Amino acid sequence: MSKIVWITGASSGIGEALVYEYFKAGDKLILSGRNRDELFRVKGNCQNSFNVHVLPFDLSETEILESKAQDAIKIFGKIDLLINSGGVSQRGLALETDLKTEQQIMSTNFWGTVTLSKAVIPNMIKNGGGQIVIISSLVGKFGTKLRSAYAASKHALHGYFDSVRSEVFDKNIDITIICPGFIKTNVTYNALTGDGKPLNVMGEAHETAMSAKDCASEIVTAVKAKKEEVYIGGKETRAVLLKRFFPKIFSKKVREAKVI
Repeated sequence: MSKIVWITGASSGIGEALVYEYFKAGDKLILSGRNRDELFRVKGNCQNSFNVHVLPFDLSETEILESKAQDAIKIFGKIDLLINSGGVSQRGLALETDLKTEQQIMSTNFWGTVTLSKAVIPNMIKNGGGQIVIISSLVGKFGTKLRSAYAASKHALHGYFDSVRSEVFDKNIDITIICPGFIKTNVTYNALTGDGKPLNVMGEAHETAMSAKDCASEIVTAVKAKKEEVYIGGKETRAVLLKRFFPKIFSKKVREAKVI
């Protein structure tokens, strides 16, 4: 049976790859992101796309998000699956990043995701259930250089939605948190520097990393299985266990690591 799937960050990277996975499965889709033209490009890549709708907006504009959620619900009458894939990364030292940039990162990654999810969950409950997916990061489990505000935003998502999970479990609402490592996308290229400008450089680790398509395939499998938390990527995923069991060794490796 087809589902109604709303994907933010659908104009590129993991979000775009998820669009194709769910379209291939026969689901009805709502695509959101800032870049209207890119969203329509993605829609155009879906043959016979009458069940693919575009709803552009900026996640950092939290004051409009509740009304955008209502607009999304009206398209098909409900939302079965909300995938919060939209977000922005960071490449700037904490002491050299201005507060405005840090606030933008938090507004986009944390408050944007929270606001949309809170607006959609009541509709899901009314219709018998649903699932919220949070695309976090391995940096939601630990911090590294140049990513202080980004790591904070992802850590916050874990704390918030772990709490939400415990509050809505009896309403047939599932919460899945996905933690990708290095994935071959433009996330580093679009990452914000200390003054809020894009880095415009592709990170070396991302050049040879897992493809967005392979990452999306693993996400779909995890979502279908209603996993609570999943780590996706290469050997970098081992860092979660390293920090948990050998924190001093982990800290030393993070200090010495070349990161961009």
